[in-house]
Amino acid sequence: MDSTDFAHLARDDDGDVDPLSVLPLRSRPHNSPLALDAVPEEGDDGSSANGTNDAIGSRQTSTTGKGQSQKRSSIWADPFRRRSQGTSYDEKISAEREPKQDGRRDTNFLRRTSVAAMNALESVDIAKTTGNPLGLKIGERKRLSSVAYASVEDFDGRRRSTIVSMPMPRKPSVWQKLEIRRSGDDPDDYIIRRLAKVDDIELMTPTKRMIYRISPIFVLLATVFYWAYFALRIRFTLNVQHEAHKIFGLAWAFIGVEIGVAIPMVLHRFWTLLVIGGRKRPKLRLEGPSVPSVDVVITCCGEDDSLVLDTAMAACDIDYPTDRFRVIISDDKGSQGLREITERCANEKFDNLYYRSREKIPGVPHHFKAGNLNYILEETKILPGGAANFLAALDADMIPEKDWLRAILPHMLQDSKCSMACPPQQFYNIPIDDPLSQSLDTFVHISEPVKDALGVAWCTGSGYILRREAMDEIGGFPIGSLAEDVCTSSMLLGAGWNTAFVHEPLQWGTVPESLTGHLKQRTRWTIGTIQTALKLRFCLFGILVKHMTIMQRLSGFVYTISSLFTFFLVAAIFTVPVVLISGGDMVPFSNTNELRWLLRFVFFAMITNRLNEFAIYMPTGYRVGQQDARGMMWMAPYHALSVFHSFILPSWLGGKVASFTSSGSQKSELNERNPKLRAPLHRRLKVTLWDCQVYLHLAYILFVIASIVLSSWHCFQDEPYNTPGKKAVCLLTHGGWPPILWLASLISYWTPIQYALFPPSMPEQEELMHRDPKTGVVHPTENAKKIKSSYIYWLHEVHYTLLTAYATGLFILSFFLNGQVGIYG
Repeated sequence: MDSTDFAHLARDDDGDVDPLSVLPLRSRPHNSPLALDAVPEEGDDGSSANGTNDAIGSRQTSTTGKGQSQKRSSIWADPFRRRSQGTSYDEKISAEREPKQDGRRDTNFLRRTSVAAMNALESVDIAKTTGNPLGLKIGERKRLSSVAYASVEDFDGRRRSTIVSMPMPRKPSVWQKLEIRRSGDDPDDYIIRRLAKVDDIELMTPTKRMIYRISPIFVLLATVFYWAYFALRIRFTLNVQHEAHKIFGLAWAFIGVEIGVAIPMVLHRFWTLLVIGGRKRPKLRLEGPSVPSVDVVITCCGEDDSLVLDTAMAACDIDYPTDRFRVIISDDKGSQGLREITERCANEKFDNLYYRSREKIPGVPHHFKAGNLNYILEETKILPGGAANFLAALDADMIPEKDWLRAILPHMLQDSKCSMACPPQQFYNIPIDDPLSQSLDTFVHISEPVKDALGVAWCTGSGYILRREAMDEIGGFPIGSLAEDVCTSSMLLGAGWNTAFVHEPLQWGTVPESLTGHLKQRTRWTIGTIQTALKLRFCLFGILVKHMTIMQRLSGFVYTISSLFTFFLVAAIFTVPVVLISGGDMVPFSNTNELRWLLRFVFFAMITNRLNEFAIYMPTGYRVGQQDARGMMWMAPYHALSVFHSFILPSWLGGKVASFTSSGSQKSELNERNPKLRAPLHRRLKVTLWDCQVYLHLAYILFVIASIVLSSWHCFQDEPYNTPGKKAVCLLTHGGWPPILWLASLISYWTPIQYALFPPSMPEQEELMHRDPKTGVVHPTENAKKIKSSYIYWLHEVHYTLLTAYATGLFILSFFLNGQVGIYG
């Protein structure tokens, strides 16, 4: 595709052609419409702001009048590389060498090296994506040409459409686009308006946003003090070994597993440090009746028929022209009841609602959800009007907001290399205090925006919109992974496309209503993430990630490798009681001076870490962030076991990969959240302790208590600790060393047992919804969307506060320590 081609042509509200919209097309294979970069105004390069035709003519001359020079550059130009404004880097090199006679002296190796170096420099530029390529100001509107998308004559989503099945329309040529551009406003132009400076303007107050923007300072301080304290521990352990003439094996084992836990934490903090506060994706809306065509697919596999239909009706009722989108229920269970109520609803209420169910041949792999989605990709081609330009997907329980499509599509229309845009998943049936940490707030409000700023937004599984052309390029949804959403977005990035995360609450779904369902869902995500990592070679090399930037590779590597490091987290949690029960020291030291510095640096590490948590959890709230940290600890054994059974244990010893089970189809046999139908206590304990393997958590709790009692008894009874001071130091360096990891682990591991004993009560789902009396369409109530807290939250905060006060007291005490105290284990 020649660089003189133009993808979108923007116009001002008054109808005049905006010279800032005439942009050089980024080169990439396939004739895809691409986003525009602004042409300099008058005075920037000597051109006139109104001299559009001159600008076009000059670009044509610069790219077609070079002859052999352009032919040479086309050999080694990377078609996926981003170009700077105006002439590309390789064209500049060719233009400079054209009049020279020694051009033959440059080897292909040097030319390729120069391009590779330029690509590397551009890929390191983490601030190159702002999410506002049109340069829209708040309240401003701009028009984008719709010539590259299916028109009203080509697509009609209604069943009674007279349009016959046809392939996607061919894209117009460059001159057709220029002719349309000269003719004035096209009534089919898309109108995009910027509503606010950032898309998450309503998430945080200005004060919280300011604190969040300076959180890199706290991230840096916490990292520095943590590793300084860690270095002191290693140094002092070596000193003790030298004086005692023996190896402190348990101390080194504890240091080793701590390093394993710290590696993913450091990697997360490293790239978070670079971009927090730098995300600038605006809040946009697509206005007017002229909109692109969209196929909305709702995948289901055994969920309640009424639940699926509620989602479908809400999707049909969004603020979008009925003829420009259709809603397709793709039922992988083939429910006859769902088919009948869907057809009835389509005939009586929504003419753009369809039901489809693929045939599953026994013995033939059907590839779970990815296979279902690929079936729809093919099925839409034979519907009237053919496939739409965009494919949107909703989980069976995800109710979209009215402006769902109008909020996401502008981010894709303004950047034609944007292949996927996704909103956060949020839920309306989370019980009080969220005892199982089922909300995804930390991920969708902290991690995803940071990744979006890095240009590596992941598909989060529901509510996303995909560009059909991009999906055709990568061959549809990838199979071989239970996390087809993450795998798809990663492959799109690897193919040179962009992705976006739209940080607005645009969909509301349900979390599993049982502990069993929650465990199956989360372990499936872990297995799917590792399957994707293996398929993409941890985003480090290979044809599937060929065009990823450095930051995209780093982010993909950090998130995928974190799932494997759950083994180290489990090892760290279990190493503490092992060290204590064996009589070993958590932190060996050889003299009082070393003890003083250890106490001071552990205090600094704890305080800076608490400040860092307070700042970095601003988008979700400090309470939610701490709750997710506890949830990560008690879920670690399940993640580790699922990885072990799926990827390490041989099949002849019982190893197997978990199969896909939709979250909504996992029925609660205990009805633990229904106060009227709840199973009795003995049955809840049996299912929780045995079927859910919570006996591991109970055994750990008993083991920790026994280790603390035994180590404390040794401190009072053993001969070396014959003075009150030595006894106090013994208690400090065994069970009382801050941050008292065993206590945090014990509280966390008690969570599933407490859930079995005192399960939360939730109202019926219909009580959480508001149903329109005329249309029957449901949406969650505002009260149901909020996560509520009780005294349980304050009890946890008392624990953190007392722990901080304890570390502060030890820090003060370190200045008054005297005498010679040595601990040799």
